[in-house]
Amino acid sequence: MSEFQLTEDQQDCLQELINIAMGQASDQLARYLDTFVYLKVPSIESVDAKELLQTLSQQQNTMAVVSQGFFGYEGIRGEALLAYQEEDSGRISELLGYEPGELSQDEQLIDISSILTTTFLNVFARQIENQMSYNAPKLLPTVQKSMTEHLQQMSFSWDLALKVNINYQVTDFSFNCNMILLIPETAIINIKHVLDRILAEF
Repeated sequence: MSEFQLTEDQQDCLQELINIAMGQASDQLARYLDTFVYLKVPSIESVDAKELLQTLSQQQNTMAVVSQGFFGYEGIRGEALLAYQEEDSGRISELLGYEPGELSQDEQLIDISSILTTTFLNVFARQIENQMSYNAPKLLPTVQKSMTEHLQQMSFSWDLALKVNINYQVTDFSFNCNMILLIPETAIINIKHVLDRILAEF
């Protein structure tokens, strides 16, 4: 087994931590947005560089992708990609309670992305006794080359990544978006140590 691969116990532990964080995050979001927020059970998998580029290329047909870097203690860091379909773009102002013309569509996308990313990751961080900081969210061109260059410009190594895929559904507004968390290989070993510490406590 590669040092970057999770053991079965580590995978189960991470899945449970994410499930708990999702439950609390959806409750916080529901109260903030004053509506019901449903989060599907996430998928967690390791992807190599080729599969990572394929993940990005699959976002080409989306209306918009917003990227936001995150980093915490103990070397926990990564990138969150929020992908939106065109039919959902017109619902963001209503969802956030903006007046017509108050913010541009790009600004609305960045606002909702920051809320969705930080709400979930802050709750997850508390589960592992950590604390997250964030880069400013950035709206990316939905072109594979541009998105790939965006990752290459970071200090991370993306030869291998841990990918967590989460789907948000806001039923009252028929709003959906997909969040992809990418944890680079340099941080996978760090998160394995955190998981081992948590497992040792039980």
